[in-house]
Amino acid sequence: MSLIDPSDSLERQNEKLLKIADSLMRRVEYGTTHSGAAYAQFERAALLEKRVRERTLELESTLDLLHDANTQLARANQETEAARRNLADAIETISEGFALFDPNDDLVMCNSRFCRDFRDTADDLKPGLAFDSYVDRVSRSAYLHLPDHQDRNTWAKMRRQRHKDRRVMFNVQLIHDRWLQVSEHRTANGGTVVLQTDITDIMRVERQEQAKLRDKQTRMIRATLDHLNQGVCIFDENARLVGWNQKLGSLLSMPARRLRIGASFTGLLDDLDDTFQFTRGIDRASFRRWATSDGLRQPVSFEVQRGDSIVLHIFGRAMPDRGFVISCTDVTAEREAAQKLYELNEILEQRVMERTLELEDALSAAERANASKSRFVAAASHDLLQPLSAAKLFMASLSDKIDTPNEQAVLAKAETALGAAEQIIDALLNISKLETDGLSFDIRAVALREIFDPLRDEMEMLAARKGLVLRIIDSSLAVDSDPSYLRRIVQNLLTNAIRYTDTGRVVVGARRNGDSVRIEVWDTGPGIAEENQNLIFEEFRRLDTKASNNDGLGLGLAIVERACARLGHPLGLWSELGRGSCFMLNVPLARQAQPNLPVKSRNASAMSLLKSGLIILLVENDPQLRRAMSILIESWGVSVIESETAESALELMEDLQITPDALLLDYQLGEGLSGTELYEELMRRLGRLPCAIVSAERSVQLRQETKRLEIDLLLKPLDRTKLIEFLHAAARRIAV
Repeated sequence: MSLIDPSDSLERQNEKLLKIADSLMRRVEYGTTHSGAAYAQFERAALLEKRVRERTLELESTLDLLHDANTQLARANQETEAARRNLADAIETISEGFALFDPNDDLVMCNSRFCRDFRDTADDLKPGLAFDSYVDRVSRSAYLHLPDHQDRNTWAKMRRQRHKDRRVMFNVQLIHDRWLQVSEHRTANGGTVVLQTDITDIMRVERQEQAKLRDKQTRMIRATLDHLNQGVCIFDENARLVGWNQKLGSLLSMPARRLRIGASFTGLLDDLDDTFQFTRGIDRASFRRWATSDGLRQPVSFEVQRGDSIVLHIFGRAMPDRGFVISCTDVTAEREAAQKLYELNEILEQRVMERTLELEDALSAAERANASKSRFVAAASHDLLQPLSAAKLFMASLSDKIDTPNEQAVLAKAETALGAAEQIIDALLNISKLETDGLSFDIRAVALREIFDPLRDEMEMLAARKGLVLRIIDSSLAVDSDPSYLRRIVQNLLTNAIRYTDTGRVVVGARRNGDSVRIEVWDTGPGIAEENQNLIFEEFRRLDTKASNNDGLGLGLAIVERACARLGHPLGLWSELGRGSCFMLNVPLARQAQPNLPVKSRNASAMSLLKSGLIILLVENDPQLRRAMSILIESWGVSVIESETAESALELMEDLQITPDALLLDYQLGEGLSGTELYEELMRRLGRLPCAIVSAERSVQLRQETKRLEIDLLLKPLDRTKLIEFLHAAARRIAV
């Protein structure tokens, strides 16, 4: 329970509290009893008085704060009102129409110049007016001038659509040829400021400048047209003449009175008499339809002939305003030159045809001569290899019978000379084959070990004889190539390196180079000068003029270059004088190498054949070679049945009624069966027997044929070691 009413004013509450305090004091002073209750009441009265005093102080402080706040609010209101008056005064001083819309697109304020030109809408522009209402009032204003193709609703819709853009600026046309530029700018809080600028003077000046520019352009166009060497005429969308130059009248022989502004195209076309003939492109009627059509005109080009000598080229093209322009060019000189060129071209073509036929005849003769040369070289090589092979076999048979060192030395020199002759013949044969278009290769996967190992055995002694260190680095890589030609390429490069290196070493190796393998042959020879690096690949070219014929005829590198070109193996050369050279060729890397074949013993002894009891059928049409082979084989204790032709061999086998242990058959036996055909016939009669075809031919077809028949191929001149290996294989078959 409260002693005072909270709803009373502060003065009334203070009055009540004073009376209560006075009553309590009297009670304490004049009370009849001096009990503790009276004193307690006094304490409570004193406490109440303290609280009243504190409350009074708080109320006074609150009143002071309230008074200060009211004072500040009044000052702020005054400042706001002053700022509003200043802003209103500021925008009123702007020479442009100004209006501010809040983020809700309601009008906040505007100056007196805003929409001043729209007098019938000025009274409606009051704060709170929505932007859409402002657009509606402006679109219905009588002072707004719209183009003929646009109504007021369309303009209002377009205006609202532009209002959605962040940046707006466009021109509005008023009546009496007045213009306003309207621009909108967004404020930071999302409101919009609209500015209206009177640009009437600018638009009028611009029109005047455009008129001046058009007059100037017209004069420039007229001067340009008159300067052209072509006749030009311009028509509007109604096919009426609006411009032309003087050249047009002279080219068309048309009087000046016909060329006037507004003349119709049809009338001008009809004025062209019959001396104008449409010769190329379109005819007169088609040209008329093109010019008078209402649709899209495609460019048109044609020629007309005036009289007997003047040729005019006419070109027409449509313009964006649906008009068209036509140009007329005198091309008489060009057509006369073209006619002369055509006649001259006919004469030249006739001469070229005659020359071509002559060249074809010469080429055919050259090809026939080249083919004849290749056949001659191949035949000559074959014929030369026959006696050469016989001579080697005779010497081989003598080597087992001569014991004195002097005689052995002479025999060795003779064998060396025969070997040199064999190399020369072999090189000539290879050159002949590489020049033949019908040459085919046996491309297959070849392990480089199969190429390097035999060359190491063959070349180590040759290098040691010159005091050179030969190192052939073993390789596990395999390549796609023709094994025989690849071996010949590497052999020629290696032989060449040993031949021209006096001291040091020769190194052969292979390294992987992406999807290919680069085979390199290094030497420490004298090197090759840069100007000579292309010459060394020519036939019969040797840079060492002191070299003898026994060192070769300079065909090795020629064979290498042509073989690499035919096989598609790029060949490279690095060389430096005084340091040495490196020949390198890139060969495609094989995915999978062929399995290594067991290497036959090169040191097989002929003496082990003495007790073998072998019987060999030898068929060779060359008497000397047949006799040499028989003497050599019989010296090893092997019985030989000789025959000259296939027919005589078949008759001999039928008469003797024996089956030989092995067959040695020459491939070219003259007329009748070849060596492979003879083997197939003997196989039908006697069964499968060990057989070796002996031939000087090194064609891929022969290699494929022997491979198909699963028989050996011994090339002439016969190698003594390979012949012994073949006989050993036949002897082992008997033993089994």
